[in-house]
Amino acid sequence: MTAAPHDCLARNEWICGAYLSTRRHILADAVVEHLQLTAVSVGLGLVIALPLALAARHRRWMSGPVLGITTVLYTIPSLAMFSLLLPLYGLSASLVVAGLVLYSLTLLVRNILAGLRAVPEETRQAARGLGYGPLRLLLTVELPLALPAAMAGLRIATVSAVSLVTIGAIVGHGGLGNLIYAGMGTFFKAQVLTASVLCVVIAVLADLLLLFVQWLITPWVRRQRP
Repeated sequence: MTAAPHDCLARNEWICGAYLSTRRHILADAVVEHLQLTAVSVGLGLVIALPLALAARHRRWMSGPVLGITTVLYTIPSLAMFSLLLPLYGLSASLVVAGLVLYSLTLLVRNILAGLRAVPEETRQAARGLGYGPLRLLLTVELPLALPAAMAGLRIATVSAVSLVTIGAIVGHGGLGNLIYAGMGTFFKAQVLTASVLCVVIAVLADLLLLFVQWLITPWVRRQRP
């Protein structure tokens, strides 16, 4: 028996509206998990990267080890990374988050540190002359001026995390990656294409959102442009 002309699921087509309408709850759950894993991973990575970058900025001898270690972590293949973390976290979402946090560190630390180092020394001296202490100098002068570089690193780390979350499908916590891997196993074209496109859409929207946030929190950069 041949499939009905309108039955794109039965014909296993790449583009299939029936897949979207019949699997919308599955897709929604996968998107939510994908967003949660990405947000938690990048958020934790930022919490860890900021003090590392500050330490490397104020103690120059730490710069080499911090950048070196985070770079080495970034070069570890994802399957090997998850295997190394498996005894600590088991087959859980925490395993995926931990791996993504480690991957995000090199991008975040490098860009935050680059931003801090780019703050002109005369600006620091002027702030100290006005009575700024170390903490006030950091919070009101150095970090704001380092924001463009830091946000660039955050955007790259976020887009990378959106992509790497799919690898979590090997432990059952990959968001849209679960659908991609399952679809590849059964050659379910509509599922593979739909989940893949949604990953791209999430990455683009996340990047645009962070770009808009950067535009909002750095008004002095806008004023400098002609």
